Amino acid sequence: MASQRKFVVGGNWKMNGNKSSIDGIISFLNAGPLDANTDVIVAPPAAYLDYVRSKVNANVAVAAQTCYKVDKGAFTGEISPSMIKDVGATWVILGHSERRHVFGESDELIGEKVKFALSEGLNVIACIGEKLDEREAGQTNDVVFRQTKAIADNVLGSDWSRVVIAYEPVWAIGTGKTASPEQAQEVHQSLRKWVSDNVSPEVAQNVRIQYGGSVNAGNCKELAAKPDVDGFLVGGASLKPDFVTIVNARKD
Repeated sequence: MASQRKFVVGGNWKMNGNKSSIDGIISFLNAGPLDANTDVIVAPPAAYLDYVRSKVNANVAVAAQTCYKVDKGAFTGEISPSMIKDVGATWVILGHSERRHVFGESDELIGEKVKFALSEGLNVIACIGEKLDEREAGQTNDVVFRQTKAIADNVLGSDWSRVVIAYEPVWAIGTGKTASPEQAQEVHQSLRKWVSDNVSPEVAQNVRIQYGGSVNAGNCKELAAKPDVDGFLVGGASLKPDFVTIVNARKD
């Protein structure tokens, strides 16, 4: 099954970078080589979307790190899907754990954002994941299914081809702790079954599910070998040349 889904690796730069450091990232991205069988997406801070799109090679897509649920208006500090598209970016990350837990975004708001971004023609990386206390309480499936339902309820059948689900256990983000390949596979498999039961078997077979959470050059190949792991959403390691190794995790 996994081999039919195109591997997809995203680099979430978070609130990092300036033109000088970004030039360095673009340099190693453009030098590559990047596996042609992998979709590669980078998500710079909003201030640099235009700059990155103008300099990075065409085989690398550009994403915003979030957007709002309407096209324009009195929403200071926000950006809309049409603005993202206007500067040449084609993806947006929605529901990242930092948006949920630092900025207080609810499942409902994230669902609304997903719906609007898709209606405006963007591709969406929709993030889900449990916190450490939730995992330790045996609530992992409850949490990720609830979060996935809020997203799935806002995706029309024909739009699923433009959605990537990113499973990011919050306890593994930036902590150096990584879900073992077995832990990641277990959740991804459960998610795929949930999609099969609640959306459709066809969507479940085709939707790509990324893993995120302290992915690095050392662990990426073992994670990528799991049948339900279809890619990675990478944080800190996407700022370093190791990101090329992660992109090429499926390459022999």
